[in-house]
Amino acid sequence: MAEPRPGLALRFQRRFLAARPLCSLPWPELEQSLRTAPDSALLADILHKTILHPLCVKYPPSAKYRRCFLTELIKKLESTAAEPLDELYEALADVLKEEEESTHCYKNYLLPSGECVSLCESTALISGGTTGLLTWEAALHLAQWALQNPGLFRDRTILELGSGIGFTGIAICKTCQPGTFIFSDCHPRVLRQLRENIQLNGFIPEPDVTCSTQTESQGQEVEGQNCQNPKVIVAELDWGSVTEKQLLGLRADVVIAADVVYDPEIILALIGMLQKLSTSRADRKAPEVFIASTIRNPDTYQLFQAELDKAGIRWQVIPAHSSCNFLYDVQPDVTILQLFI
Repeated sequence: MAEPRPGLALRFQRRFLAARPLCSLPWPELEQSLRTAPDSALLADILHKTILHPLCVKYPPSAKYRRCFLTELIKKLESTAAEPLDELYEALADVLKEEEESTHCYKNYLLPSGECVSLCESTALISGGTTGLLTWEAALHLAQWALQNPGLFRDRTILELGSGIGFTGIAICKTCQPGTFIFSDCHPRVLRQLRENIQLNGFIPEPDVTCSTQTESQGQEVEGQNCQNPKVIVAELDWGSVTEKQLLGLRADVVIAADVVYDPEIILALIGMLQKLSTSRADRKAPEVFIASTIRNPDTYQLFQAELDKAGIRWQVIPAHSSCNFLYDVQPDVTILQLFI
């Protein structure tokens, strides 16, 4: 059953702090409210829940995003008979004074639990030769599903493939109580930003780990060695070169990934790595595997499913969740597959 919609100012807040596309903010409802009761108090409430919110002050979205948002708010104010709101114009003046646009900005994702995931992200789709420096739709969708299924992660060792800058894993660490969470990626710049974001959210990663040095003993908690819960590891993991022995050392109970199915070559490397995971479990139960994908190119996604079938890896589609209660704009083209390796 869908959850009740929050107040208008709170919906602006959630989407603004996460720097969601401005067109997805509830402007039509704001216009309707102002037509019904032209009162600048509603705009003042929105301003304080967005631009003047402590999270925005500490970890601001890009200056361009804030400038466009304030310009739109001022347009709504000036289209009504409401009293002028000096705070709005002062806030815009402050943003206009800022220095030249940075290549990075912050996004703050408010979770249903009341926790917040704050991330430093690239303002460009491709930066430093990688697309891994920003949060993609499937990561949001996978996190939402995880938050609705915390029992799957509680007290278990989770391996995330292609963690990027860390949204899904940090959200799970903050709300689902995993025993150990292993973030992984292979791009040096992504790994550096990932570690920074993990620390930004109050977690301290274990000393640097590459899968060439990870051993079975490292996958086990040593009593008294680390009182942090969960234990957080950042691993450099190359799907093509990782060995079965190295994967066994990670001792994963659950494997997750988001937006990793977008290129035929990557698909083959991913499936090869999943096959290694399947044969490397020794006497352990095979990990449960969940992969979330935004279906941008149906042919590529069908190739992924065909290659899974060819490799003998069974799969099933996880039903979509009924509500997306921290973003309120579910993307219908995101699918989660459970794989049986």
